[in-house]
Amino acid sequence: AKKTAAPPRRRQAGAMQVLVVEDDETIAEPLCAGLTREGFDVRHAPTGAAALAAEPADLVLLDLGLPDLDGRVVCRELRERSAVPIIVVSARGDEIDRVILLELGADDYVVKPFGFRELVARMRAVLRRSDSHQASPADTLDVGGLHIDRRSRAVTVEGRHLTLTPKEFDLLVHLAAHAVDDAHGAH
Repeated sequence: AKKTAAPPRRRQAGAMQVLVVEDDETIAEPLCAGLTREGFDVRHAPTGAAALAAEPADLVLLDLGLPDLDGRVVCRELRERSAVPIIVVSARGDEIDRVILLELGADDYVVKPFGFRELVARMRAVLRRSDSHQASPADTLDVGGLHIDRRSRAVTVEGRHLTLTPKEFDLLVHLAAHAVDDAHGAH
C-alpha cells in the first residue's frame, strides 16, 4: 500500500524552509525527519506539480525522477520564478546530467546515495551564498526594454523571457553594463 504524503510540519521560529521534492517515500521520510532534527522547517512535495504549487521556500531539494514531470522542467520553472537555491538530489550521476542541471539553474548537485551530513553541509553552504547575494540594484540591469537579473541569470525583453546560453548571457551582461556606465558618464 502506498503511503500518502506527510502532513505539513509546524514552522519552527526562524527556521529555514526547505521543500523536499521526492516521490520515493523510503528516501523522503527519513530525509525530512533528519532535516527537521537539524532545525530546518521541512515541507514535502511528492510530485513536480506539487513542487510548483508549493509556497515559496528558502531552499529546494529536487529529485529528477518524478512521476509526473521531469525534474529538469521543475528546475527550469522554479528558476524562472525566483532565485531560490536549488540542490538536485538524483541517482543520475553522469557528468552531462550534472552540467545540464547546473546550466538550467541548479545551485548544486548531489548523487544518490549521499551522506546526510554532506547534504546538510552543502545546503548550509548554498544558503550562506544566497544570503550574502540577495538581489540588490547591482544584481539587476535595465537598459531600455531589456531587464537582466544577474542572480537568477534571467533576461526579459519587453516582458518576454529570453533563453540564452551561459556565454551569451555573460556577453549580454558585459555589453549592458557598459551601456549603463556610458549613460551615467562612467568609463
